[in-house]
Formats: sequence, structure tokens, C-alpha cells
Amino acid sequence: MVTRSAIFLAIGLSCGLLPLAASHAEQERRMLKIQIEVDGNRVIAALDNSAAARDFASLLPLTVTLEDYASTEKIADLPRRLSTLGAPAGSDARQGDLSYYAPWGNLAIFLKDFKYSEGLVTIGRIESGMDVLRRKGAIKASIRIVGTP
Repeated sequence: MVTRSAIFLAIGLSCGLLPLAASHAEQERRMLKIQIEVDGNRVIAALDNSAAARDFASLLPLTVTLEDYASTEKIADLPRRLSTLGAPAGSDARQGDLSYYAPWGNLAIFLKDFKYSEGLVTIGRIESGMDVLRRKGAIKASIRIVGTP
């Protein structure tokens, strides 16, 4: 039996009134892949499709010094501030998040989960090689795009 909701959904989709939700696999394909290289070791991350992530990608390739911060994250200064158009006011950081901290204008890679922070914009996720970033002290890293959506 077809419900009234199913009929309205079908009409809305066929008329273009309701957008089709992209599958998880489709969303994954649209994410831009980047590589963070430290002493010949590679970390792979996927950037999301936010304004801040696209603006970050426009800076690449880029060499930065990642420094320990609060035993929770590695941070690096960026050559300029990124766009935060459409970004939420802040976010909770999760281990593996690649983020932009707007108040300081820096890149932050979270090694541990962290509380909600105003001005923190998640721009992507580390997919592999996280252990490379756990090294204590400052590390020089080269960041470049390795894949396109």
C-alpha cells in the first residue's frame, strides 16, 4: 500500500522540489584529498566542501611547522585568514579533525577529542597516518592536494 507521504515525496522529487540526498559514497567522492608529509611519512586527509576548506585548498601546496598545543592538537600558522562563510559559530573537536581556528587564523589537527570551541571550523578529517602527527615537538610538514572530486 502506498502512503500519502510516499506520493508527496515522489512528486516532490520528480518535480525537482526536493533535492535528492547524496549517498555517503557520493559525498566521499566529492571530498578533496590532501597529503601531509612529515619526514617521508604520509598522512592522508579529506577536506569537506565548506568555504573554509576550499579556501584552505587554495593555499596548497604549503609547508608549515606543526607545533604541540595543550597536548591535544598540532597547530600551524597559515599565510592568511580563511573564509568562514556559512560556518557554524563553533564546533566540538574530535580526534582526527582537521580544523581552522578563526580567532587565531591557524590550522589545527586534533590528536584528541576536545570540548566545544567558539570559532573552531572543521574543514576535514584525517583518514590515515595519524600516528605520524603524534610525534612530540615541532615538526615540519608539507601539505598538497593528491586527489580531486
